[in-house]
Amino acid sequence: ISFDIAEGEIVGYIGPNGAGKSTTIKMMSGILQPTSGTVLIRGLSPYENRKKVVKDIGVVFGQRSQLYWDLRLGESFELLRRIYKIPDETYRNNLSVLDDILGISDIVDTPVRQLSLGQRMKGDLAASMLHSPPLVFLDEPTIGLDVEVKHAVRKFIRDINEKYKTTIILTTHDLDDIEQLCHRVIIINKGVIVEDGSLQSS
Repeated sequence: ISFDIAEGEIVGYIGPNGAGKSTTIKMMSGILQPTSGTVLIRGLSPYENRKKVVKDIGVVFGQRSQLYWDLRLGESFELLRRIYKIPDETYRNNLSVLDDILGISDIVDTPVRQLSLGQRMKGDLAASMLHSPPLVFLDEPTIGLDVEVKHAVRKFIRDINEKYKTTIILTTHDLDDIEQLCHRVIIINKGVIVEDGSLQSS
């Protein structure tokens, strides 16, 4: 497979189960090393320059949380602030903006283990954006969510793209996600790209 993604695009990366979507995301985020070929994120190899690249990316896996189960949501955010060395003012500003978009102030003092699936997804989305990454990978972010939370997640994606020009790569089986959010769609099947173009022409 081969593709380039421009700054500020929202790209739907879709295909059947087992097509290679999550594997591609893991290679682009530096979790997996490709057996051949090259992956470059903003000009750097994500597996050779892991620390530099992770500062520029946010990742949300819909079926695996990055939040800390035994901590309050706010404590998870605070831990991420220290890991990414986010300046205090930047952290407070980002948290305020994320609260405006996601409405997380009501759950910030709740232990992660007590959050509903929808609340946890909002927490994961906020966590992925605390360090202001220019690129975000969202792997099935609306899976299992009710209609109201799906709407909030889609609004979050649109808002961060419009406000910050954040580049977003979205894998999903929900066609409404694709229709409402994506400028471009890449379709993969059995590890091969079968379509790559604007949503209107796909």
